[in-house]
Amino acid sequence: MKTDKKPLSIYLHIPFCVRKCNYCDFLSFPKPDDVQKRYLKALANEIRSCRDELSGYRIETVFIGGGTPSVADAPALAEVLKTLYETAEVAEDAEITIEVNPGTVEEEKLRIYREAGINRLSIGLQSADNEELACLGRIHTYETFLDTYGQAVKTGFTNINVDLMSAIPGQTMDSYVRTLEKVLALEPAPAHLSAYSLIIEEGTPFYEGVEGLPDEDTEREMYQITDVILKKNGYHRYEISNYAKDGYECRHNKVYWTRGEYLGFGIGAASLLQEKRFHNTCDLDEYMEKYKENRMDLTKDSCREDLEVLTTEDAMEEFMFLGLRLTCGVSLDEFTRIFKRSVAEVYPGLLEKLEKDGLIYLFPDVEKGEMRMALTDFGLDVSNRVMAEFLLKSDS
Repeated sequence: MKTDKKPLSIYLHIPFCVRKCNYCDFLSFPKPDDVQKRYLKALANEIRSCRDELSGYRIETVFIGGGTPSVADAPALAEVLKTLYETAEVAEDAEITIEVNPGTVEEEKLRIYREAGINRLSIGLQSADNEELACLGRIHTYETFLDTYGQAVKTGFTNINVDLMSAIPGQTMDSYVRTLEKVLALEPAPAHLSAYSLIIEEGTPFYEGVEGLPDEDTEREMYQITDVILKKNGYHRYEISNYAKDGYECRHNKVYWTRGEYLGFGIGAASLLQEKRFHNTCDLDEYMEKYKENRMDLTKDSCREDLEVLTTEDAMEEFMFLGLRLTCGVSLDEFTRIFKRSVAEVYPGLLEKLEKDGLIYLFPDVEKGEMRMALTDFGLDVSNRVMAEFLLKSDS
């Protein structure tokens, strides 16, 4: 169906989990079933309140994240998605993802997801070693993951991501490679893999002290062997930490990296709309009180906080350091079209310097007739260093 509406992505935050993992600094917590159901009703009401705001858009992707969204009541969650379909135009081929933790779903719940329109699962395995999982504070074992994965395949899901983590306390190169090999041996193999290094965040149990972390050299080797092994097994790396079979790149996350517009619902959910960044309140009680009723006039009196109107310089920075996360890099011609100035004008001498240092390379996009810039393999290894170069110095 042809439409002149602008594309939009939706994020739905479900903050509930069975218990916090030792490394988790996300906005998540355990709550009883009655609180969860009241929250999901409030979530549906927030969506209804944005009917006018959504009217000019066509929803291309939906991501249900958390927390552990799969702990929530499946029929109640399906009602939230039904509300979204009733409130906004959702593309027939929309990618609709839900994050799932092993042991929190069964066949009936997965069937409800499919009937509600969910067509992509992201399963948080992290490791195939049960001792490493216990160290992380995960609620499942590798055997539990195998059961969940098998049920997902049996229910008909073909677009499945598996999350993996490296640099776990006590993890060795051998145990990490075994995790990769076990995941690749799944039947069928996952369509997508996300492979991240553990980051110790303030406010987590690990931040108070943890022993047995792999050294920097081992962590770097894990990062590099991931790319080698996954490429040999038919995955292409399209983002710093993400690999996919052909046709299975995560469309929703690419919206973030290319600065597409997205609207977040639920506590703490972030949005980028019309060059404005904002997020909802992180207070659960405030949120549920605000949206306890089915009203249509709450947009101006919403729970949104920290509205930031992005300057041109902000947008330029984001264009570069978000886009460079993608292995296809950024279009230099698109930068010029958007900002009416070339990258060379905004960052004089920088491209030459980074190219000379072997951190970036320039190449033609023959199909589009454009020049692009991307990180080299070495640049990907030190991506934070490269991206920092694209922060514009304030004159104030």
